Amino acid sequence: MEKGNLILRLVLGFTFFMHGLDKWRGGIDGTAGFFESVGIPGFMAYVVAGIELVGGILLMLGLGVRVLSILFAVILIGAIFTVKLSAGFLGGLELDIVLLAMSVHLALAGSSRYALDSRVKVKAAS
Repeated sequence: MEKGNLILRLVLGFTFFMHGLDKWRGGIDGTAGFFESVGIPGFMAYVVAGIELVGGILLMLGLGVRVLSILFAVILIGAIFTVKLSAGFLGGLELDIVLLAMSVHLALAGSSRYALDSRVKVKAAS
């Protein structure tokens, strides 16, 4: 189970990292324009691209696995309901559903012993 979680975490993290990197390298202003064209405020492109880029790296390292997985799930739900549903299952929806399932799994399962989360102890405020 833990090795399976590691594989899902690495693949999901890398996938989101590459999507975030593509948004920044492809011109974030173009992405902001696309967001506006589908009814999402343009500034959200910066938020989403930042979460994808930085979050992808952190997820691969195993830091903040549950929180990042929830953020990725929210991004995917937004993409599904604003763009992908109309494209159909084989028009791109299938990838988002698989990534959403991976995100939900990791949000529920959390990190494993192969994650930095398991090495970092956070003390609760007294």
